[in-house]
Amino acid sequence: MTSGSSPSSLEGGRGLPEGRRARDVTLLYEALQRELWALVRETLADPGATGGPGGAPLTQLGQVLAQEEEADGRRGPGAARRFRARWAEAVAQVAGERLEEAARTEAEAMAGRLEALRSRLREDMGAVRTRLAPAYPPSLGAFGVYLRGYHGALSDWLRKATYHWLPLADRYALLYWHNQVYPREISGLVNMVALENGQLGPLLPAETVRSLEDECVTDVKAQTRAALLQTLQEEEEQWIGAEDQPSSLAQDVCELLEEHTDQAPRISQEFGERMAHCCLGGLAEFLQSFQQRVERFHENPSVRELPPDSYISRTITLVNCGPPLRALAERLARVGPPESEPAREAAANALDRVTRLCHRVLADLLFQELQPHFSKLMRRKWLTSSEALDGIVGTLGAQALALRRMHDQPYQALVGELHRRALVEYVRPLLRGRLRCRSARSRSRVAGRLRDEAAQLQRLFRRLESQASWLDAVVPHLAEVLHLEDTPSIQVEVGVLVRDYPDIRRKHVAALLDVRGLRSAAARHEILAVARDLEQSAEGAPAPPRDRAFFADIPVPRPPFCLGLPLPLARLPLDRLARPHLACLPRPRPRSPARPRAQP
Repeated sequence: MTSGSSPSSLEGGRGLPEGRRARDVTLLYEALQRELWALVRETLADPGATGGPGGAPLTQLGQVLAQEEEADGRRGPGAARRFRARWAEAVAQVAGERLEEAARTEAEAMAGRLEALRSRLREDMGAVRTRLAPAYPPSLGAFGVYLRGYHGALSDWLRKATYHWLPLADRYALLYWHNQVYPREISGLVNMVALENGQLGPLLPAETVRSLEDECVTDVKAQTRAALLQTLQEEEEQWIGAEDQPSSLAQDVCELLEEHTDQAPRISQEFGERMAHCCLGGLAEFLQSFQQRVERFHENPSVRELPPDSYISRTITLVNCGPPLRALAERLARVGPPESEPAREAAANALDRVTRLCHRVLADLLFQELQPHFSKLMRRKWLTSSEALDGIVGTLGAQALALRRMHDQPYQALVGELHRRALVEYVRPLLRGRLRCRSARSRSRVAGRLRDEAAQLQRLFRRLESQASWLDAVVPHLAEVLHLEDTPSIQVEVGVLVRDYPDIRRKHVAALLDVRGLRSAAARHEILAVARDLEQSAEGAPAPPRDRAFFADIPVPRPPFCLGLPLPLARLPLDRLARPHLACLPRPRPRSPARPRAQP
């Protein structure tokens, strides 16, 4: 084919019958088209052989297209042969063949086929841009024609791929390729203005993309639910097994869900939010089942047959599941839409209940071991022997070694509760009246002993890294009330005690005054009035949270009686005794011969 040899130059030939001339022209056009479209195919298959700037075959093809477009203008719309449109169709057909060929060479996995398409696309479009398109006349816009041809061929291939059921992994791969790989790969090859103007159009309709995403969410919900329940079932069997085994429950759950929550945001932000919401709902459901099974584990009678060390170890393992799963729930809630908040709260509540239950179990076991030591406190021997406190400090220090296996957050919460409960058990026998001070010397001895042991307990819990520093002052305050002599100073100290520990009540202060042996009705009334006034000023205020309650856990179950009254006054009606100068005090109980009170 030489320049200017287009069939349009032969249409006006003379000397031949009209019918014969028309048939010859038609045959010539058909042969020309076959030659031209074969050239399109050959130059794409081997652009270095026949293409390139100034390459004669493509240059002549461009000239023919230009001549035919000019001839179409003379023929009019009815007789136009539309070579340019057919050239574009030929380019699209060849592009489709090359993409189909590339995809067929790969295995059935969608990711492999899409990678083959990506490679073929980059290879062919790179050749078009650098070698083939410059050989055409600029007026033809050859690069745009090739780009639209490949884009349409890709669109057809992807539509066909979605006609059939796809596994979840294939759907993920297709969506990622559609949303990220294809735009990223063509961004350096095409005029972005054309893309922004929508000349190419979407590879897949928006409703098809949305349907693929919906199917992914549905499948993930079903698959992760089944996998999580299976994992929990296997883990529960280990809890009651004969041997201690390391637990991978939290890690397995995180990996199951993160497989999907990591992939979805790479496809699109909106899809990532939907997948995070789906996985958070599944996690909340799983954690509620986890909570129920942990409760069932602790209620199981066969658990009591486990060795104590094994029971403690398995309980710590359950607690350690909390922090990573809580962090996962918080992360999914941050990524997900606002309606994810109820699921996050449900997940957090389930983990809180598991942690509180396991903490209570561990604390109860520990204080069962400590109880014999606490029973020796505030007795006559206690003033001269450190046996009781040494047992408490030694047991707590030894058990803390096992508790160190707990993650930091639940460990801090548990050791804070142990700190609070240890001081509650320390103060309880004091306020229950095991001691009675008969003199200033005995009050000084008791107060000094309380300060010394409070300092030892403070050093112990600092070593255990307790954050509950609010407990450090309670025993020194009580010791100061015992040690002070003048009523105004005691009033000030009681006021500080009530301010720092707002759950203290007048009955606690009255019990402390009993210990110090204060029998003066007037002095007691003045001191208790401070507690009463502060107590009344706090009425209506919310009670302190459970982890900040102290005196509320120390009952002083003694009804009041009026101390120091003559017998006739004791027989007066109660309404005549309810006067400011008559102090109501706890009624003394009969002394038990089995538990004599210490008389320091």
